Amino acid sequence: MAGISQTAPRRSPLMRLGGRILAYSLVWAWAAFTIASMVWVVLSAFKSKREVLRSGFRLPSEANWENFGTAWTVGKLGAYFPNSLILVTVSVVIVLVVSAPAAYVLSRAKFRGRETLTNVFVLGMAIPIPMLFIPVFSVLAWLRLNDSLTGVSLVFVAISIPFTVYLLTGFFSSLPKELESAAILDGCTDFQVFRYVMLPMAGPGLATAGILNFIWLWNEYQLSLVLLNSPDNRTLPLGLYALQNAMQYTNNWPGLFAGVTIIIVPTIIVYAILSERMISGMTMGAVK
Repeated sequence: MAGISQTAPRRSPLMRLGGRILAYSLVWAWAAFTIASMVWVVLSAFKSKREVLRSGFRLPSEANWENFGTAWTVGKLGAYFPNSLILVTVSVVIVLVVSAPAAYVLSRAKFRGRETLTNVFVLGMAIPIPMLFIPVFSVLAWLRLNDSLTGVSLVFVAISIPFTVYLLTGFFSSLPKELESAAILDGCTDFQVFRYVMLPMAGPGLATAGILNFIWLWNEYQLSLVLLNSPDNRTLPLGLYALQNAMQYTNNWPGLFAGVTIIIVPTIIVYAILSERMISGMTMGAVK
């Protein structure tokens, strides 16, 4: 009947507890699988060819550092490492420098077309990367930046901005408006409010965006494969693919695992450093 209000049935405490246990179990199972996979790869990087096939998760009888030397020199990961480090670091810095002011304006300013502009950034996240291969290659060729780390860096920045702006817009929106109003009353300009008040408070959001962009761009393979042709400009994912093809014929799987270890260690270091900054940023006080 129209006069009778219908409410959704409430879940019992037992059902809520069961759902929580299931969710935590899935998270811990995935975490355990990820950690176990990383431990197996790292252990295999120090083993001999025979031990990789037979010892499983057991410690190597002797640490074979020659595997890392093989991956670094024969696999040329030592030549590709600076390319990836410079390319990804510069790209992430530019993305944050461009995205932070844009996200702040979209989250705080009131102007006509603000929601439409925000939706444009959201729409940019939905474009599949393979659809960009031909237009991006054509544009870089017209700019004479094809087969160059500079051109790839511009592409990395362009494809990372939509997600970063979307992420930081939500973070800036959650910051208290009272501090912004107090800074304006004290005589701060809009830029000073952003630079000295809101940007320090957005440290956790910036760290999160930096972590996600660094990990994604560090492991990016498709665009690098299409846009980089010269061996001197290869990044680590391209080098690892070449190393994998070479190790198939020599059965030097420990050398391949050493190459994988070389690639994943920087991402772990960056995550550890920025996660500490995230925790400290979350506890920062708004006033002295």
